[in-house]
Amino acid sequence: MLRLTLRNLLARKVRLVMSALAIVLGVAFLSGVLIFSHGLSNTFDNIIKGSTPDAVVRPIGTESFGQSAPSTLTVTPADVSRLADLPEVAAADGSVDGTGLFLLDGAGKLVGGQGAPTLAFNHAGSVNMLGEPILELRDGRWPEQPEEVLLDHNAADRGGYHVGDQVRVIAPNGDLSRTLSLVGTADFNGGGTAGAVLVIFSTPGAQQMFLGGRDAFTSVNLTAADGVSQARLVAAAKTVLPDGFTAVTGDTVVDQSQDAIGQFLGVISTFLLVFAIIAVIVGGFIIVNTFSILVAQRTRELALVRALGASRRQVTGSVLIEALVTGLVATTVGVALGLALARGLAALFRQFGLDIAASSLTLTPRTIVLSYVVGVLVTLVAAYLPARRAAKVPPVAAMRADLVPKERSLRRRTLIGAVVLLLGAAIAVAGLFDPPGNDAAWIGVGAVLWILTVAAISAALGHPVLVVCRSVFRRLFGTPGQLAGENALRDPRRTGATASALMIGLALVSLIGVLAASLNSSVDDLVDEQFNADFVVQSVAFTPFSTGVGDKLEHVPGVGIMSRQQFLAAKLGGVDGSSTFIAANDDRFSRIYDLDVRSGRTTLQPGEAFVSKDAADKHHWRVGSRFTLSFPGGGTLTPTVVGVIEPSQVAGQINISLDDLESVGVQRQDSSVSIRLAQGADAATVQRALAKVVEPLPIVNVQDKDDFRDSVRGQVNQLLYMIYGLLALAIVIAVIGIVNTLGLSVLERTRELGLLRAIGLTRRQLRRMVTLESVAIAVLGAVLGMVLGLVFGVLLRQALSDDLTSLGLPLGQLVVFLVIAVVVGVLAAVIPAVRASRLDVLRAIATE
Repeated sequence: MLRLTLRNLLARKVRLVMSALAIVLGVAFLSGVLIFSHGLSNTFDNIIKGSTPDAVVRPIGTESFGQSAPSTLTVTPADVSRLADLPEVAAADGSVDGTGLFLLDGAGKLVGGQGAPTLAFNHAGSVNMLGEPILELRDGRWPEQPEEVLLDHNAADRGGYHVGDQVRVIAPNGDLSRTLSLVGTADFNGGGTAGAVLVIFSTPGAQQMFLGGRDAFTSVNLTAADGVSQARLVAAAKTVLPDGFTAVTGDTVVDQSQDAIGQFLGVISTFLLVFAIIAVIVGGFIIVNTFSILVAQRTRELALVRALGASRRQVTGSVLIEALVTGLVATTVGVALGLALARGLAALFRQFGLDIAASSLTLTPRTIVLSYVVGVLVTLVAAYLPARRAAKVPPVAAMRADLVPKERSLRRRTLIGAVVLLLGAAIAVAGLFDPPGNDAAWIGVGAVLWILTVAAISAALGHPVLVVCRSVFRRLFGTPGQLAGENALRDPRRTGATASALMIGLALVSLIGVLAASLNSSVDDLVDEQFNADFVVQSVAFTPFSTGVGDKLEHVPGVGIMSRQQFLAAKLGGVDGSSTFIAANDDRFSRIYDLDVRSGRTTLQPGEAFVSKDAADKHHWRVGSRFTLSFPGGGTLTPTVVGVIEPSQVAGQINISLDDLESVGVQRQDSSVSIRLAQGADAATVQRALAKVVEPLPIVNVQDKDDFRDSVRGQVNQLLYMIYGLLALAIVIAVIGIVNTLGLSVLERTRELGLLRAIGLTRRQLRRMVTLESVAIAVLGAVLGMVLGLVFGVLLRQALSDDLTSLGLPLGQLVVFLVIAVVVGVLAAVIPAVRASRLDVLRAIATE
């Protein structure tokens, strides 16, 4: 039986290739995502471990890779000497960690500002926990003079710089535009920078750039003496630390860094993994359909095998062995392609500033095992029902002259499907009425139930669509159109199953389109309601920037009122409290923005705060309440709540006075500058003047209401197109399914096609008939998918109405999707249609 199974497999290898392609692509995406995720994690792990010393002295409340605001606290050379004199310390290296520096390329454009941050510090010769230098020199030498600088080699390449060139930077204070001499390139010991820009100074150079020339340091790297543990090193260091500073072990720094980075990496990995799972599921639908057709075509053969003594178990096993071999071969090819796909993903994310070390993109045992388990298991599960159906073929079927497999009624399946649809609808609707847990998760469960159920009963649900297609085809294309429509309706199970793969992809595309359109519509409403400034100045990378920018803008003729705002992280309730983002506003903020005040006021004096209603409800605050905020370095504020506002995008959940930051040792930066025109000033003239001021400073841009709206829309659309690109793989797999189904259908109907040719159907008409049949399948999948996507997109928007305040329907995109479905149908039919038209008429008629 095994020999017969393998012989049948080889005899039908061409038929199985297309179905195997579906698994190849699904597994390739899965293994590619796993390889990419491992490379991403490995890149950061190498950087973190390769750049962390035995212990670090830093301001209290500072987090590794966190969002804490930079502190103005420093340690003196005497403090560093006291640390170095400890017997537990082999070396104490003062570090100047700078913020607010930006690198420009030769054309004056920002290098790396859209993605990973710019890391600036002095070269102190520190070593990591393994006793190796934290920095490895790649070219040139280390900076020695204040005006000398060193870059990582990727940043130098992106900026077009070579050793000996003059490098342009935007400084955090003073004269913002500066030129420095490039004397070398280096990288972290762990390899690469993951897209971050490294700017390394001499110690005097870093002190001049970030500390106004003061002989001081922002942190200290400690190296343990021989035989001294990290815990013992930290305990000794704490005995001589100045106020506001603490010492933490290198292991703690690594753990905190990995936790902080892990949250970010986890989002990316999960995001990509979702699309990989979708691709595998769509591939599973193709496998089910392919094996169903193959079993139907082999009814007489299977009956003959039964008549010769094979048991039902043996027949089932023979089909499953075919599936097993198909799954193994397809998974092997998929894993190999996954490595190339991982490199493609790395190249894609490199465009967004996230650079993954090529050496980290390798196959791991976990990736290989998981890919084989998923690929083979999905293939076997998908082939199980067709295998069981094969076992039920009676031996007497081998003696029938004209065997037509009898299809069971769809009534039972449709009734069960209707019940499940009602259940899914109830779960989804429950998500709109504040159920336990996440509202969107309830709707998501309902959506999954509907998609799977619609796929299962698509033969019944799609009948009206196919009837309409038949009518349209008959009117437009005559007899070939009528035949194409009849062929699509002939086997509704097969047509529905083939269309289901495309349906899943277009359902997700439509759902995402509704959410994106709603987000854009909500942004328009938000800008119209809350954008009270004439102009807003923000960083192109959405990071804080030097207050010197605002100083220059304030003196532009036509500027009436200018308000500054700084967003930063703090601890709520003390040093060990929960992290929260707050906004610090100056006293002119309320003169520009008209907030919806529920109680109290929004004008602030030092020691006061206004909060959003959400924050007030969560923490049980009201006007007159007090709470504690802790900042890096140990500084604390206990502001009094003087106002409660409706949530606003131009204000934080917690808002304090900008004057309070200096008292708690937070370095002043601007996150946003809002400008209201002076009375009688011409907006276009003032905008040109403002743009001229920031022209040499590409870290910021000046936006009016329309510019701001367009920039947000651009970000939404950029993410939308990325999602569409990832979902395109599922649609490609669905196209393969249509090609495979039509190809097998042509083989199955060889005699019928020969008879059609014999009675006068031309080759061109035959090709048109097969093409229109493919279009009908694609249109069915598109219609079902778009309806599902619209329904659940609207429900999800309603569940997220606090953020998506307005419903947007991408009607233009939906029309484009339908056109794309027709094009997909035409392209998918090319090979089967050509094959059908080339059939020899006499041989086709003689085929049994």
